This record gives sequence, C-alpha cells and structure tokens, in this order.
Amino acid sequence: MAPAGSAACVFCRIVAGEAPAYRVHEDGAVVAFLDQRPLFPGHTLVVPRTHLETLTDLPEESVGPYFTAVRRLTGAVERAMEADGSLVAGNNRVSQSVPHLHTHVVPRRRKDGLRGFFWPRGHYADETEARRIAARIRAQL
Repeated sequence: MAPAGSAACVFCRIVAGEAPAYRVHEDGAVVAFLDQRPLFPGHTLVVPRTHLETLTDLPEESVGPYFTAVRRLTGAVERAMEADGSLVAGNNRVSQSVPHLHTHVVPRRRKDGLRGFFWPRGHYADETEARRIAARIRAQL
C-alpha cells in the first residue's frame, strides 16, 4: 500500500492537487472527479482523501461520510446528465486499476448498451448450497 500522498498513487496526487483532474466535488472526506476513460459522459469517481486500497480498509467512522458523499454525487450525476438512473460500483483488488478505494458513479439510460453486470451470472446448485454459502458469510460477520 502506498503511503498517503504518495507520488506512486495517482489518486493521492489528484487529492493533493498535484495531478490534473476535472473535479466535481470535494469535502473533508472525499474528492470526486470525472473518470478519464468514462463509460458514458459524466462517469465520476469518488475517492477518500486518505489513501486506502479497498472498501474493507475504510475505517467504520469514515463509512458514513464516504457513502453520504457517494449518495449525493449519484443524485447530482443523474440530474446533471438527465439520466434515467445510474450504476454505482467499486472493485476490491480484482479489476481495480488504481489501488486506492474509489466508487464509480455512472449515469445510465435505458437501452444505453451496458448490460447489467460485466460477467456471466449463474445459479446455486440447489437450496442447500445457497443456505451453506449464506451461513459461511454470516459466520464472517
């Protein structure tokens, strides 16, 4: 993990004002800016000011401020882009192009060509398998 404000992390450099970005919002908890490679115009990234790699690294006391900003930005992006809705998503490690926690807020329109999730969907073999997996997850909480 790169230290906060590290030159190795492009998002830390954006937060510090050392790298260019089209900022759309900033407060004590987050900085939000347009994605350089947007799925659609208005695609915004929300990042915590502190360098954290994944959602599980976000301290509990920061969850509320972080997701309050994500919620506000989701509404703002939808209104600004006159969108029908939005995709709000984040990756943890796998497919995370920058190892700094970030949430994508992507404006959506019906029939915009984006198909649900980006991977094949499946089914549980049966109710027993679904119950067993649910129990495994509960046990980790």
